[in-house]
Order: sequence, then structure tokens, then C-alpha cells
Amino acid sequence: MFFEYPKLLWLLAVPVLLLIHYLWMELFGRRPHLRVSTAAPWLKGGTSALAVIRHLPFALRLAALVLIIVAIARPRSSTEIEKVNSEGIDIVLAMDVSTSMLARDFKPDRISAAKDIAIEFIAERPSDRIGIVVFAGESYTQCPLTTDRATLINLMKEVQTGLIEDGTAIGNGLATAVARMKDSDAKSRVVILLTDGVNNSGEVSPQTAAEIAKTYGIRVYTIGVGANGMAPYPVMTPWGPDIQQMKVEIDEQLLQEIADVTGGRYFRATDNTKLSEIYSEINQMEKARTTIDSFPVYKELFGKYALAALICLLLELLVLVLIRRLP
Repeated sequence: MFFEYPKLLWLLAVPVLLLIHYLWMELFGRRPHLRVSTAAPWLKGGTSALAVIRHLPFALRLAALVLIIVAIARPRSSTEIEKVNSEGIDIVLAMDVSTSMLARDFKPDRISAAKDIAIEFIAERPSDRIGIVVFAGESYTQCPLTTDRATLINLMKEVQTGLIEDGTAIGNGLATAVARMKDSDAKSRVVILLTDGVNNSGEVSPQTAAEIAKTYGIRVYTIGVGANGMAPYPVMTPWGPDIQQMKVEIDEQLLQEIADVTGGRYFRATDNTKLSEIYSEINQMEKARTTIDSFPVYKELFGKYALAALICLLLELLVLVLIRRLP
């Protein structure tokens, strides 16, 4: 504890002087007296309660004065608080929304699993700007870079297949993601590209998009999603929707090449658990740089002393009333 105005504590000399004056008057001041032949009856009786209580009002008033002086000197306490300043990372999630993402080797299907796990990833990155790019036969920006988690999550939930031309334009998807962050001044810029197929459309080749990403210092983590071998896939037949087993084809060599060129990594996800583990691993690898600042937080204590002074004054008033009522 310390005082904002410590010089005011010199006023404590006033109650000390008042106490000396009070004791002087009690010991040597003029008081009524009576001559008696012997003081034996008074010596045997001891000190009465009234004789003790009559000093209590002065003691309470003196305590109140001391507390008031301490209060106006403004006592305070301080605690060191650490504030963490984080330097965020710009991340664009580039997600394949071709119709093959409806395959049900993931639960309930690939695109739903990818969206749910991406939402968890977004929630765990409070200091980063994150954007969303979707691609199939073409690509577009679902959400630009932002720190608004609620908007990001809502827009991620709206991602679905069938809104754009079907196909798998991996190059277009990566190029759009790079365009979203090429002017960013973030120290670290990352694209997480998720696909389940082979590049078969688009104006920009994946290799060209990877070189552009490298030029801008953007790392690309690529994720291939799909079970090994065959996967159940919903198809429309003349008799209604049906589930058929279709071969899983992922251009892993291309995804590995994109990752290698940009300094990222390639991952293969064969089920929901593996995909969740991949996002967790990327989350651990891409840690934001943090700095810690320490600063004091002050707590005012004068209120406690002022309240104690008020209580002393009220007690003094109560004691005076009781003394007057005593016979």
C-alpha cells in the first residue's frame, strides 16, 4: 500500500497533540474535589464502569480523525498486470466445393465435415485475420480477410456445392486465395487449400499459382480429403437418388508439389478424425508471435478508511446518548 498524497500524513500530528492535551487535562487539569477523613471506601470500590466509559467518546473521535486523515491522503494498492499483444497471421481457407465433396466417406459427407472442422479452427485463432475462398470449376471469395469471427463462421456455414460451375480448378482457387492477401502487411501469410480431386479446369495452372504464392512469401498447406480406394457417393438415377461406390482420385503429387514450392506441407485426410488432427497440427505450427507488457493496476482504498471513520463517529454518538441515560 502507498499514498497518493503522503505529505498529508503530517496531519497525524494533530490527533497526537489532542491526545497529549487530553491526558494532561485528566492528570493535572482542574477538577472538582472533596475533603474526606479517609479514602478507604473509594479505594476498595475500584474504578466504576462509568469512569472508563466516559473516555470512550474521545477515543472514538480521535480514531475517526486519524482515519479521516489517512483517507484524504488517498491510500492505494497496486497489482502488476500482464497484457499479451499478439501479432496475428493472415490465413485464407481455400475449399473445394465440387460435387465430389458430397461423398460420404466422411460423416455426414466431405463438405460438411470440412466446414465443421474449419469452424473449430477459426474459433481457435482469435488474433488472426481469416478469409474464405471456394472453388469448383471456377473460384470466388466467400469472405475477405477479417477478424469478425461471427461473420466468418456464418459464411462458412453457407458454403455448399452446386452454386458455381462444377469441376476442380485448383489453380484458380489458389490464385484467388493469393490475391486476397498479396497486399497484406502481416508477417506471416498462409493458405490452407483443401480438395478431394484432380485439377481438371480453370485458367490458371496450379503450378503457376504456387509460384505466385512463393513470390509473395505465402505458405500453402494442402489437404487431400478422401478415403483410400472407394467411397460412397450419392447419384441421381431415373428411380431417384442412390448411393454408388466410386473410386477416390486425388492428385497427391500435385498437392505435394504446391506445398514444397511454397514452404508448406501436404496432408492426407481419410476421415473426420484425421482431418481434425491435421487442422490441429497446422494450428500448432502457425503460432502468432506474442509480446507481453506489464503495467500496474491501482485500487483505491480510501473508501474503507472513510467508512471506518463514519462508524467511529456513529459509535461516539451512541455512547454519548447511553452515558446521558445512566443514573
